Amino acid sequence: MDTDKTTLPVAAADGPEDAGSFTTVKSKKSQKRKREAGGADMETEGPGAPKRPQFPAISSDKLRGPDEMRKVSVPAHRYTPLKENWLKIFTPIVENLQLQVRFNLKTRNVEIKTCKETQDIGSLTKASDFVKAFVLGFQVEDALALIRLDELFLESFDVTDVKPLKGDHLSRAIGRIAGKGGKTKFTIENVTKTRIVLAETRKVHILGSFQNIKMARTAICNLILGSPPSKVYGNIRVVASRTAERF
Repeated sequence: MDTDKTTLPVAAADGPEDAGSFTTVKSKKSQKRKREAGGADMETEGPGAPKRPQFPAISSDKLRGPDEMRKVSVPAHRYTPLKENWLKIFTPIVENLQLQVRFNLKTRNVEIKTCKETQDIGSLTKASDFVKAFVLGFQVEDALALIRLDELFLESFDVTDVKPLKGDHLSRAIGRIAGKGGKTKFTIENVTKTRIVLAETRKVHILGSFQNIKMARTAICNLILGSPPSKVYGNIRVVASRTAERF
């Protein structure tokens, strides 16, 4: 017999006249489900139903919390450029981002601090990234893009992370990245819409969007591994054209 049926025929026992008739009796499972559904409706629709808590709006002063500070250390070889371009660095941080900034002569750090006029919480991160980009070697005009645009990032890696090179082999790898008169570096920057800095003896810094940084990093890694520049040019142009078509 099938036990999942919701109705079962039962003979009526009222009298001899109704002996041949049947009445349908609902199963206990269906009755129980209906009761549960009805109880849920009563809970949600009844006058005693729990209401959602309503909290008052938080003011911007309470949301901001105490003043925060970021420190960006400045290496010795960037003291002079920082002094010459200090007004260009100071103006957007104070006027546009509503922050306080100073250069601590004792600790040799650029200190950035929030104040009462600071409206955006993320302004402190933008300002620290802007100063950090300048300290790494980027021009002030290029580093300003970190303040104006949201989807820009900084990425740094070491040449020896790609391939362990020493001596003349390391110098030749850096020469392949730069090219004659910086031609290779400028070509990669223009095709991938990024900015590249070759710092110290083996550091590479890239400024751009996530997708563009990926293309530039792939091209630089291929140059480090020994690919000829002509082949690298062709590869990045193909990838750049594909991404342009996709967007």
